[in-house]
Amino acid sequence: MTKDILQERIASVNARIADAAARSGRRREDVTLVAVTKYSSPDIAALAWDLGLRDFGESRPQELWKKHAALPTANWHLIGHLQRNKIDKTIPLVSLVHSVDSERLLLAIDEFGRKRGSPVPVLLEVNCSREESKGGLRPEDIPAIADKAVALPGVRVDGLMTMAAFHDDPQLCRPTFAELRNLRDQLRTRTGLPLPHLSMGMSNDFEVAIEEGATLVRVGSTLFEGLT
Repeated sequence: MTKDILQERIASVNARIADAAARSGRRREDVTLVAVTKYSSPDIAALAWDLGLRDFGESRPQELWKKHAALPTANWHLIGHLQRNKIDKTIPLVSLVHSVDSERLLLAIDEFGRKRGSPVPVLLEVNCSREESKGGLRPEDIPAIADKAVALPGVRVDGLMTMAAFHDDPQLCRPTFAELRNLRDQLRTRTGLPLPHLSMGMSNDFEVAIEEGATLVRVGSTLFEGLT
């Protein structure tokens, strides 16, 4: 029963992603579905893998460690805050850190990357909604941070991430996503970096995010709510 429900949900989300991508003149393959397992058991994550999902996200490093142990072949994404004392244990397990929310963290990750001899792929988290309850860098601080990142050999900035404020009408999230895309476009010109990724959009608003250019959408409750 659980497998059937999850299979239906995955198919539905994939269809919605494909439709939103088409509306923005892109292909389904241009958008990666990151299945957020923060409220799910390792068994449910493993079932999602069996049903074809390959990218998984966790907000807390400790949960990521546990889920990675159960599903080591997946592409794991850290989408929540990373404390500097957890860098050494977390970075080797992830394919992408979405949530670099301070210059201090960026420099610490750079130090790790230099020590291991290869740069760490990261996204800069931007608080485009300007909510005090959310983390992330201020949009106006991003250009200076990006300028510094260009010269850091231990880190590779692949793009930007944001979370929109929750609205019952997801169309109200559109200005937040458009701002992130515009900021990314400005940074491309400023730094010369390709910045291929925009991580934006969650269960409530991922279709609008895709229409505004998202390449990574972080979907949790729509896939896993109520499944045990």
